[in-house]
Amino acid sequence: MNNLELSTNIDKGKNLENRQNNFLETTLGKTINSAIDIGLRWVLPDLIENEFIEVKDSLIKGGLKEGVNKAINSAINLGKSALGIFTGDFENLSQAQSAIKSGGIIDSISTLLDVVLGKVTKKGMIPYNVSNLIRKGKDVILDNVSKNIENNFTSQINNLDKLSKYENNWREYYKDKDFKGMEKEYEKIKEKLKELMPLEETLKQARQIENIHKIIKNNGGDFNLTPEQLELSKILV
Repeated sequence: MNNLELSTNIDKGKNLENRQNNFLETTLGKTINSAIDIGLRWVLPDLIENEFIEVKDSLIKGGLKEGVNKAINSAINLGKSALGIFTGDFENLSQAQSAIKSGGIIDSISTLLDVVLGKVTKKGMIPYNVSNLIRKGKDVILDNVSKNIENNFTSQINNLDKLSKYENNWREYYKDKDFKGMEKEYEKIKEKLKELMPLEETLKQARQIENIHKIIKNNGGDFNLTPEQLELSKILV
């Protein structure tokens, strides 16, 4: 079974909190690493491509990538404590965004850059003059990280709005007994869910749509569902 499809077994062996943390670590990790990469190019404009790649590789070998993941996890945990989120998982995107901010993600990345730069410079992996340029331009890098994180959550919110639109479209097609239209929106729903942090209410609504959709599909497109089938679609959520 495709693990990107919602199913009644999707949460077995993996609770929502872990799935949210994994999603944030992956998406924000890419976002932050990309922001650092762009920021480094701004503060090191005179380096040719091969030289720049060597600098970036040295930072990665010095623990940059692993440090970013740890910074994200630390921000999540500290942010949850600061916001009083004791249930474990985020209820909405605003909570996640506030937690990341409250958890001091930018300060953590700032400290990480200092530590990694110190390590790789001491080992001679990066010339002192290059290391000094990065330190002087650190605020530019951190500002880019902050903006990229903000843009990431803005994109998440936009994706959530689109998901809601696709789900409403699916319901309209369902009312009209237009399975072709339902199928089109159902595929959009599945694709959009891949881009969203898993949220319980979001998953619940999508599961119910999936359950009804599959029942009708398995019935050969017959919309005459029995009360038992409709009840089952709710229970399986």
